[in-house]
Amino acid sequence: MGDRYQAYPEYKDSGVEWLGDVPKHWNVKKLKFLANIHPSNVDKKTKNGEQPVFLCNYTDVYYNDTVNSSMSFMKATATQEQIDKFTLRSADIIITKDSEDPNDIAIPTFVTENMEGVVCGYHLSIIRTDIISYGAYIKRVFESGFARAYFATKANGLTRYGLGTYSLENVFYPEPPKIEAVAIAKFLDHETAKIDILIEKQQHLIQLLKEKRQAVISHAVTKGLNPDVPMKDTDVDWLGRVPAHWNIKALKYMVSNPIIDGPHETPNKFDEGIPFISAEAIHNGCINFDKIWGFISEEEHKRFSKRFFPKKNDIFVVKVGATTGKIAMVTTTDVFNIWVPLAAVRIKKPIVPKFVYYQLRSSSIQDAIQMNWTYGTQQTLGLKTLENFRLPIPQIQEQHEVVSYLDDIIPTLENLISKANDFIALLQERRTALISAAVTGKINVLNWQSPEKSGQTSKAQIKTNKETSL
Repeated sequence: MGDRYQAYPEYKDSGVEWLGDVPKHWNVKKLKFLANIHPSNVDKKTKNGEQPVFLCNYTDVYYNDTVNSSMSFMKATATQEQIDKFTLRSADIIITKDSEDPNDIAIPTFVTENMEGVVCGYHLSIIRTDIISYGAYIKRVFESGFARAYFATKANGLTRYGLGTYSLENVFYPEPPKIEAVAIAKFLDHETAKIDILIEKQQHLIQLLKEKRQAVISHAVTKGLNPDVPMKDTDVDWLGRVPAHWNIKALKYMVSNPIIDGPHETPNKFDEGIPFISAEAIHNGCINFDKIWGFISEEEHKRFSKRFFPKKNDIFVVKVGATTGKIAMVTTTDVFNIWVPLAAVRIKKPIVPKFVYYQLRSSSIQDAIQMNWTYGTQQTLGLKTLENFRLPIPQIQEQHEVVSYLDDIIPTLENLISKANDFIALLQERRTALISAAVTGKINVLNWQSPEKSGQTSKAQIKTNKETSL
């Protein structure tokens, strides 16, 4: 960690590959000797004969550094035995034990207070230490890069991954003396809070840049580039006023083929072959070929191509799922194919495909999509609904001018967003490295001056003053 932090005077081999050397006076124990592990079996259902409770569920843990009584929890029911076992207590660590991604296994949060009436929900485990002072420290070990990598490899499954109680109980954890465990937790509360503030600022900047990008696109494709042209009202509620010389035309009259989706069947997945993309590959107006569903065979590609064969300048719209309405344009001539969650729009001449692409990304169209999708098991945009969206269309020359303008300004905004995301990634790496170094004794924080002594107060201390004083 550079010259800023000092090391301990002597180290020893921990005997655990992922821990490496630890300070000579530290112990290394299996987690079951430091804490009790309680995998929850409390589901989200409300059952007759059970007692009403509030449920701390997966998202409450995954998205929050701490859990406290100021949060809103969903209502459920539980048996008295479940209430006795899974009611949240101060200094509990709650971790995710099941996930669709092995990298999301063992994500921890820290319970800052006793929370009567709130129980730990399904897909989660409580790590409850008999030595309360160790709670905050153990939570930080779960956040270390070493532990993250270890638990990802211990998660079992194919499409959904689970971390068994045996793997949790028998993982080796470093055990510093109590006074050092408390000092490490306090140190990390303060130091990570400073990093978190920088991350929040970058996230706010990204949000502002995205809003700017959306506003620039929306204005250009619905108002044009000339602020002095006469405007006219439209009978399209979500569209508002447009240049008087623009025409309003339904999308179905601008396509060379009927709007169609991908095949309504699950293909065989291979490690190589023809790329097969679905909704997860549609990101930020582009197709991310690093996020493809998988590969299909030449035979299946030929069969699926009878329904639809993607071409350059095709526009894809996510029509089902959490990302319904996301847009991408094909910029490659490489061979690939699409699945049923994607609708394919192929624009005919003389309409400029990229002008329509930008229109579909505009806030007006995106708002219209949200107003018009339907709900079943998940949100859905019907093909008939999509083809009947009415768009304002200028003459061909003006379409090219708008596209040229947006092609010039949007990449600049995208580059700024990318740089901010890269900076966040670096900050997160720095955060993980600092935690890893502290909880494994690679740095000695005993001589670190506490915020109380220096007269400073950190955001993390305000949130976790209870646990760090235990």
